[in-house]
Amino acid sequence: MIKTLLCVAAFVAASVVAVAAHDDNDEKVTLVYDQPLPNVPGKSMKGVLVEYAPGGTSPAHTHPDSAFIYATVLEGAIRSQVNGGPVTTYRAGESFSEFPGDHHAVSENASKTERARLLAVFVVDTNETNLTNYEK
Repeated sequence: MIKTLLCVAAFVAASVVAVAAHDDNDEKVTLVYDQPLPNVPGKSMKGVLVEYAPGGTSPAHTHPDSAFIYATVLEGAIRSQVNGGPVTTYRAGESFSEFPGDHHAVSENASKTERARLLAVFVVDTNETNLTNYEK
């Protein structure tokens, strides 16, 4: 598992497919992978690197109705709350999933002094260009 995570982290660091989708003082979101699934017409796998500054947060949000997400914390710790469930802290090497239609109320760096990073892998409709809908 650790070897796989190191490979994923190396891929993210070496990726030449990097397009900033959202970037402010709290978080930086970068599309690092986008590949149509050859055996599932109309679906793609998209990898998104989310980087949090110390104390950084994301606004509450949802993802496209077609999106299934598997997220792995690469560095630091992330506090997360989905669909009114408990606020859970995930540390480097730990993973969680989000299902189509889930509401992500809390997504933040658990530390005020260290940065945190996670890789979110989406299986989503290929034509979907907006992967996150932030609440105002």
